[in-house]
Amino acid sequence: MGSSKFVNICGAQFGGGAPVRVESMLKTPLDNADGCIAELDALRQSGCELARVAFPDERCKADLKYIAEKSGVPVMADIHFNHKFAVAALDCGVTSIRINPGNMTNRDGLASVISAAKANGAVIRIGANGGSLGSRHTASYEDRASALVGAVEEQVRQLTDMNFQDIIISAKSSSVPETVRANFMLSAKYPFPLHIGITEAGGGMEGAVKSASGLAVLLSQGIGDSVRVSLTGDSVSEVRVAYAVLRSLELRKRGVNMISCPGCGRRRVDVGALCERVKAILPVDMPDGVTIAVMGCEVNGPREAAAADIGIAGTKSGFILFKDGNSAASGEIGELEKVFSPCLRDLLAKRVSRR
Repeated sequence: MGSSKFVNICGAQFGGGAPVRVESMLKTPLDNADGCIAELDALRQSGCELARVAFPDERCKADLKYIAEKSGVPVMADIHFNHKFAVAALDCGVTSIRINPGNMTNRDGLASVISAAKANGAVIRIGANGGSLGSRHTASYEDRASALVGAVEEQVRQLTDMNFQDIIISAKSSSVPETVRANFMLSAKYPFPLHIGITEAGGGMEGAVKSASGLAVLLSQGIGDSVRVSLTGDSVSEVRVAYAVLRSLELRKRGVNMISCPGCGRRRVDVGALCERVKAILPVDMPDGVTIAVMGCEVNGPREAAAADIGIAGTKSGFILFKDGNSAASGEIGELEKVFSPCLRDLLAKRVSRR
């Protein structure tokens, strides 16, 4: 899965067969350092493995240094336009930076960035973005996907010509097909770790679906070593959607895998209400990788429910509960908590004993 080369950021491997890493970006301005720390803590708890932070002004240097030291999540400084900001960020102790080939074109300045990155053992992400491609790039290629690839290629050559190899590459657009084409081309040409995402995907369900549609195409073909779901909304939601995509592709197991039927005229129970009752029983520290199924009837329900760690299927008189593939109990819906909780405790105890 993923790229053959790898880099390490704060002890976490990106590429080279490592798990697909989940990223986000701070929505809190850098000059609100305590707010950034609070957001980073929420991201850490949600499973975020790298958080990008915009560094638009050298006057925020003390703030960047503060959050780089205090954060429980590795921080990547996001740099545009001015190579001096990249050098300043590296001086603050960040172990990775993102530079944009669409607006970072000063070769002498790039040389100073590479020198600082080498001195600090830092990783450089080359992150091309469809919205910031220069006219020089768009005029030289037949379409924007090729222009994105060309922008990345140009900066990869500059870095490797200066004997710098700790590189992550990325090409994003708000167009799913454009992004997919660009990343297929990059993955075929380069062994470097590849960061993927659909930029400016929007918010809510539409943004999540747009992101998932692009990520799934790429990840299902082994393309992508880290992901960011770019949503208009809070950053924790980005992480939750990213893990939902990875769980659906069976690439990561963070969180509970909830399976439930859509409900139809055959259902014996209100499936949505039953799902909410089950979720309310689950402890906040549920281990990763537990599969729980909630099914509405006896047609497909028992077989689907039996395949889960714990499954519930609706019946004429209430429900039947399955554990590890076997029928374990049954009862009326009002007895759900009394029957479900002991089965859950037993499941969790067995998982702990296997560690």
